[in-house]
Amino acid sequence: MSEFRQDPTTREWVLLAPERAKRPEDFPQHQRPMAPAWDPDCPFCPGNEQRTPEEETFRIGTHAGWQVRVVTNKYPALTPTGSLTRRHQGALFTRMDGVGIHEVSIETPDHARPLAEMEAVEVENVLVAYRTRYNALRHDPRLKIILIFRNQGKGAGTSLAHPHSQLIATPLVPPPIRRKHDVARAYYDDTGRCIYCDLREAEIAAGERLVFQSEHFTVLQPFAPQAPYETWILPNRHVAAFGDVADEELSDLAVVLRDTLRALTAQLQGLDFNYVIQTAPVGEAHLNYYLWHVQIVPRLTTPAGFELGSGISISTALPEETARLLRAQVRQRRLETED
Repeated sequence: MSEFRQDPTTREWVLLAPERAKRPEDFPQHQRPMAPAWDPDCPFCPGNEQRTPEEETFRIGTHAGWQVRVVTNKYPALTPTGSLTRRHQGALFTRMDGVGIHEVSIETPDHARPLAEMEAVEVENVLVAYRTRYNALRHDPRLKIILIFRNQGKGAGTSLAHPHSQLIATPLVPPPIRRKHDVARAYYDDTGRCIYCDLREAEIAAGERLVFQSEHFTVLQPFAPQAPYETWILPNRHVAAFGDVADEELSDLAVVLRDTLRALTAQLQGLDFNYVIQTAPVGEAHLNYYLWHVQIVPRLTTPAGFELGSGISISTALPEETARLLRAQVRQRRLETED
């Protein structure tokens, strides 16, 4: 039987309708064609650096032997110049220049090496680039939110196969993000506690949606997922802003993120997904009521008329079942590593 569930962190409803799909282990799987380690037509491959914008904002490694590069987006959604003045036309229509920052993190020189297949130190380099750019931009008084995200696969919106992620910083906080913080603030006002920390501890105690834990992080399937196999990575230490993650936590996150993506990839061959680092707005890093975290959303289904009309997502798998399957994948991967 289908079931409505409410996400405690947003107060939004989702509909779990597992009878609309096969068993959660039987989602369609698609083998991706093998890609070369170097593509002469790829602007992100070594030797093609002149095909990306000259403004390189961060690099690990030498110019000729780089490991990670961060460059401005060649086709940016936002530009760093313009006015922040809001222009009103009558009582209803408001405009503002598309001011902001749009960068690309080229995660590896290897054209065919996604995060799930990297060594932990390679993933850590990517995370170091994220944190470095986040902390550089958080001091720009124009910027209010810094979003770091990754689109993998055409179903997730990517246009280039080379492993990369993006950063977009905007001069306003979008309403969906503000609502998440409003819910967290109201919970803190009522209880004096962080809703995300309480949720993490409740999921650990229940165990049924828990995937695995490390010293610094907890991986789980949320109670009310927007999509099958949606996965959250929550810090065990209360920190509101991603930029304030400690070095030892970043090293641990590299292993946790890679192992989570490996488990998802093993379970869902040909996986298209998005992940987003959800973090506090700029200037609100001191918040006691918000916890930064990683949200991974596989693209296994396509929103249709009901979702668009109602705003209610439909998930065709129970998170308790997907957590069980991912736990098995994590155990299997670890056994293979030990052997």
